[in-house]
Amino acid sequence: MTERSSVADLAKTLREEVDRYSPGERLPSSRALVERYRVSPVTVSRALAQLAAEGVVVTRPGAGAYRAEPSGPAKPAPGDTSWQEVALSAQTAAGPVPRSVDASGVLVTLAEPPPGVIEFNGGYLHPSLQPERALAAALARAGRRPGAWNRPPTDGLFELRAWFARQIAGPGGEGGPTGADVLITAGGQSALTTALRALAPPGAPVLVESPTYPGMLAVARAAGQRPVPVPVDADGLRPELLGAALRATGARVLVCQPLFQNPTGAVLARERRREVVRIARDAGAFVVEDDFARSLAHEDAGALPPPLAADDPDGVVVHLRSLTKITSPSLRVGALAARGPVLERLRAIHVVDQFFVPRPLQEAALELVGSPAWPRHLRAVAAALRPRRDHLAAELRRQVPALVQAAAPRGGFHLWVRAPEGTDEAALTGAALRAGVAVTPGRPYFCAEPPAVHLRLGFAATAGTAEITEGVRRLRTACAQALPHGAGGGEPAPA
Repeated sequence: MTERSSVADLAKTLREEVDRYSPGERLPSSRALVERYRVSPVTVSRALAQLAAEGVVVTRPGAGAYRAEPSGPAKPAPGDTSWQEVALSAQTAAGPVPRSVDASGVLVTLAEPPPGVIEFNGGYLHPSLQPERALAAALARAGRRPGAWNRPPTDGLFELRAWFARQIAGPGGEGGPTGADVLITAGGQSALTTALRALAPPGAPVLVESPTYPGMLAVARAAGQRPVPVPVDADGLRPELLGAALRATGARVLVCQPLFQNPTGAVLARERRREVVRIARDAGAFVVEDDFARSLAHEDAGALPPPLAADDPDGVVVHLRSLTKITSPSLRVGALAARGPVLERLRAIHVVDQFFVPRPLQEAALELVGSPAWPRHLRAVAAALRPRRDHLAAELRRQVPALVQAAAPRGGFHLWVRAPEGTDEAALTGAALRAGVAVTPGRPYFCAEPPAVHLRLGFAATAGTAEITEGVRRLRTACAQALPHGAGGGEPAPA
């Protein structure tokens, strides 16, 4: 069950229960509601907020929730919205087909946790790692540029497009894209949406890594496409299974993350890189390369392989990346790069959906990446993420050895761990939240049946190693309650 449906169900239950209370009478405490209905504190808080917005209850900070005093005329009976189920269904020759947009896999990393909860589910840098001063200075300088508030070119500022092109092409840059091949987008998610809408019609199969980023699965399903899994291993996407999937489905699109893959952290092996592009080219398929983590390499990452798009004369690869992950959730500036007729289709969809990315944001991005603060920031993040990664891995081995870790990645934000057989994923994530640590369930990362129960545990949204130690201690408490009997284990951590 999604968090949204849990909130709706609890709000309905409490709405009926409130009728048994007198006006002004206090409802049970939030803690009591968590225990009674076996839901998270977040669910209780949001359900009470919904009832307060409806005027059913009144909340008083530090005192609780009370049945509201009756006021004014009675509310009219709710209308009948059941007709919308038909209107929102996809129409086919055989009649309407139920269709939904599931954002739960994305919301789990976007939802604000309750105060005091440690974020192992965060998808962005901790505020202490964000370049706040450099961003503020860049935005101030950008705002003073002549024409900074005028309408920008629909493709984006050419200087920014050229900068992204140089990042993609790398040193030398002979085989990579130029600024003319780049479109500026409102972050990576927007670029993914544009790419998938441009490359595959509704109903078409889209090959995806398994496991993969839930936000991409949500985009594909919202577009009416059918995600088809291609398994990954420690060396990334498996080319022999890619070829088989292309032949079996006739798909014309593959979406992959060759560098620090989300969630496994795998890097596509050098010997597989050309093979993946060749297999796609022979099948007449595009490769959408989501290069989201290139700026998130850790201090010990060593030399990174170039993007697939850096040597792609035939235009097989549609490349996307963003500045958001390495800076701030609110600097939503990214890029799409492509060659050939597909670029015109990407451009058309981009314009229809967005018109353009606000010019002040583009100008601020240009100021930031061109300032001396930019390389310093990249070095600082690389140096900060490595000890957080190592500390989380070590604390998990010490305190919760039942959670089996994949190889620690040398880039990105998180570790990917497998829970013991027989674990109830919902029970484990719920117990963790009640213990005061938010974790990301693994189920949304699979577009088919998952082979096991997994968790994605992030370290970049934490304040540092002390908070990581405390977060794992809380997770150990949750595992003692939710893992199969005898599976917890580990050395107890100091309180």
